[in-house]
Amino acid sequence: MPKRQTGWTEAKISRYIKEGRGQGELALYKPWLTIQDVPSSGRVHRTIGWKTGREHHLLSDLEFNYLCMCDWADDVIDIREQFPLDRDATFQIAEELEIQHPKDSKTSTPIVMTTDFLLSVREGNNLIYKARTLKLAEDLNNTRIIEKFEIEKLYWERQGIDWVIVTEEELSKVFLNNLKFLRDAFYLEEHQQLELLLSEWCGFEGKLLDNLKAFERKYNFDTGTSISLYKSALAKKLLTVNMNRKIDLNESIENIKFLIHHDASARWA
Repeated sequence: MPKRQTGWTEAKISRYIKEGRGQGELALYKPWLTIQDVPSSGRVHRTIGWKTGREHHLLSDLEFNYLCMCDWADDVIDIREQFPLDRDATFQIAEELEIQHPKDSKTSTPIVMTTDFLLSVREGNNLIYKARTLKLAEDLNNTRIIEKFEIEKLYWERQGIDWVIVTEEELSKVFLNNLKFLRDAFYLEEHQQLELLLSEWCGFEGKLLDNLKAFERKYNFDTGTSISLYKSALAKKLLTVNMNRKIDLNESIENIKFLIHHDASARWA
C-alpha cells in the first residue's frame, strides 16, 4: 500500500482531528499516525492487540517489542500508540524552554507531537495513566532528540502523568522471543480442542513433546495441532512456564503449571 503524503498543513491536521485520530479507547481508539503516514527506513508493524482487539500501528521493531510486553502485562488495561499531544500546550512549553517546536520542513507548519504509548494501568483499585517513549539507546546522544523529549517530559508532568523513556536495553531478549513465539497462538479458535488438552493435562508425565505427540495420535489430530494448542494455553496464561528461560518443548511436565500468576507485568510499564 502506498504511503500518504507526509507534508503537514493546518488543513491536514484539522482533517485528522475530524477523523477522530488520537481519540477513543480500547478497540475504538484511532492512533494519530498510522504506518502509511510516516516514512520509515526501518520495519513497521501492524498487529492485532491482545488487550484491545484492534489493529495497532507500530513504527519500529522497538515499538512492536514493547507492545508485546504490554499485551502480556496483567496490570495494563489499554494501550494507545502514537498518542497526540495538545499542540497549543507543546508550543507554549517550547517557548518557555526556548526550544524550537517541531515543524514540517516543507510547509513550516508546527506539527502535532506524539508519545509512542499512553497506557491505562491498574494499580490496586485505581486506574492510572503512564506515558512511554521508545528510543534506541544510541539515539539518546542526539541533541535535537533530547530537546523534543524535554518538551514531552514537561507536557506529561503538567498532566500529572508519569513519563519515561524506554530503550531496547530494558527489554529482556529471552522474554521477548518467548512472547513472539506465542504471539499468533493467542488467536487460536480451536476452543474445544484446547479444553480437551487441558482436561488431559493431569495425566501427562515425562517430557512435554512426548505427551503432545501422544495426544495427537489419541485423537487423530493433524501433526502440530497439539503444539499450537500448547502455545495458545501459554499465551492465555492457562498454563505457565518460566518466561525468563527460552520456551522448551522438551520441558518436563513438572515445570509447567496451571494458572500460576505472573509477576512480570509492572516492569514493562
